[in-house]
Amino acid sequence: MTALRKITVHLPSELIDGAQAATGAGITETVRQGLEKLRREQFYRRMEALRGKVDFGDLTLDELREDKDYGWEQP
Repeated sequence: MTALRKITVHLPSELIDGAQAATGAGITETVRQGLEKLRREQFYRRMEALRGKVDFGDLTLDELREDKDYGWEQP
């Protein structure tokens, strides 16, 4: 497990109440979910910026899938 940090934040009651209602979780889990969502959104923006910029050369889709283990036999 990663290291934990204890923090103190001052939030408007309406903001945390609304967020908790949306998650159905306590304050810690609600804040954690919000921070994870921000991190994912940043990752998706970075990936979107790369769209069409990665050159796979002459690889076919089947060649790209060669190293995958799907747990079932491919046709």
